[in-house]
Amino acid sequence: MNKEQEADSDTRRFRAELEFVQSLANPHYCHWLAQQGYFKDKAFLNYLEYLNYWKKPEYAKYLDYPQSLAMLDILRHKETREEFAKPQYVAFVRTQLQLFRQFGSLARSCDTTK
Repeated sequence: MNKEQEADSDTRRFRAELEFVQSLANPHYCHWLAQQGYFKDKAFLNYLEYLNYWKKPEYAKYLDYPQSLAMLDILRHKETREEFAKPQYVAFVRTQLQLFRQFGSLARSCDTTK
């Protein structure tokens, strides 16, 4: 593989991993992953752990959905992964994300401790 092909391969991998990490911000996608058994697959769980490099600022700056990093964190817990199989949990997480989008930025803009 020459340098150009290697760079092209790295770019494709970066984009694929970026897209996947951002898809974790969608609780319905996490529900689908749970239903398909991905959260019981050791290789998949290792992949989720590997993706934690997206928390580094030099990678996180590319995320349009930074809440996906919070999802990466909570998916580390077996109980959470099991809960994602339940539609009521998905609805709860969706509501929490909506509330954060509505009021999270407002709370940060009103912070007087800065």
